[in-house]
Amino acid sequence: MSKFYPKHPILWLNQAHLINDIYTGMLNPIMPFIAVKLGITMAFATVIMSLSHIFSSLLQPLFGFFADNMVKRVFIFWGLIFTSIFISLAPASHDTLSLIFCIIFGSLGSSFFHPQALGLVVKFAENDKAKIMGIFIAMGSIGFSLGPVVSAYVTQFWGLSKMPYLCILGITTALMMFFFVPKISPAVCVSPNLKFNQAFCDILQNKKLQILILIAILKTLITTSCSILLPFLWKSMGYEPFYIGCILFGFIFAGGIGSALSRTFEQKVGTANVFYISMISTFPLMIMFGLTYKTFSSISTAIFILIGFITMLAQPVTMVMAQSVLPQYKSIIGGFINGFSWGIVAIFMSAIGFIAQAKGIIPVLLAVSLVPVIFSGLVKFLFITPVEK
Repeated sequence: MSKFYPKHPILWLNQAHLINDIYTGMLNPIMPFIAVKLGITMAFATVIMSLSHIFSSLLQPLFGFFADNMVKRVFIFWGLIFTSIFISLAPASHDTLSLIFCIIFGSLGSSFFHPQALGLVVKFAENDKAKIMGIFIAMGSIGFSLGPVVSAYVTQFWGLSKMPYLCILGITTALMMFFFVPKISPAVCVSPNLKFNQAFCDILQNKKLQILILIAILKTLITTSCSILLPFLWKSMGYEPFYIGCILFGFIFAGGIGSALSRTFEQKVGTANVFYISMISTFPLMIMFGLTYKTFSSISTAIFILIGFITMLAQPVTMVMAQSVLPQYKSIIGGFINGFSWGIVAIFMSAIGFIAQAKGIIPVLLAVSLVPVIFSGLVKFLFITPVEK
């Protein structure tokens, strides 16, 4: 076993991504029930969930800088350990401060893990990096989709107090990775002496990367708004935790399938069209969801799952294109596309939660899904050579 797996580090990174993101997907479906337990409103619960995304995402470029500048695997191990322990403890919290503390530290673990894992996948990939990145992102999406099912099942049938036992899976996986993921050779480190200011200036001043980061933010706006707000809508309609978890599973799992098939779609319809399809079609689908969720629940669920597929279809294309612009900053750019975008959306989610409580969830989701359509015209500038700095 030890002779085989070091030659296949991507298999271990894929597995760890799946497990890590199971934990990051746990809180969305059960937050309405945690809110009832602790006596907090939907708006305040949205602020708490925003903290989760801020600490799991906004700091990823920073940790990506350290990951690109060191020949250590420390982030992929300790990140998974932090995520598994503190996210598992969060639902069993007896007061709001304890809940916030656990969510912050669990989210930081995810922020440790992702940039280094994204950078290592590219470094260890021998060919067809777009396909390998698609599979890696898909594994995270599948894990994120399993999280709601796992947490909702435990909540409904065992109770929130039993959630801490779930940390065993993450700790075990981290320990296994420590023994079987090969150490990073200095030879595969493209830029061992990165300068912090130079790296971030190079990235943030590159026009092509600016567009790609914005596209990532817009797609994240859709998935985050749906994942956080709709469980409150379904709870108000009398849905049980496990049923809500299963719907979110379908939504996020379909996103994972979209990521896995992204390369195939790109080869058939072209890179630009993958972007256009992902950004434009969500709005009419959201209109259909708003018209059917009360009277045709099965149809609305199918539409919701299709939104997940469409939204994530362009994620691997976005990541690979971004990392190819400045390949010496793979982990940092991975942090921007996969993390910073979530953090920026999380900041807005605090306000979106209060607006949704005042004006209604469906009107807010319709407005949110219109934003990518408005900015879809930027895609054409990705394919104009002078756009690069």
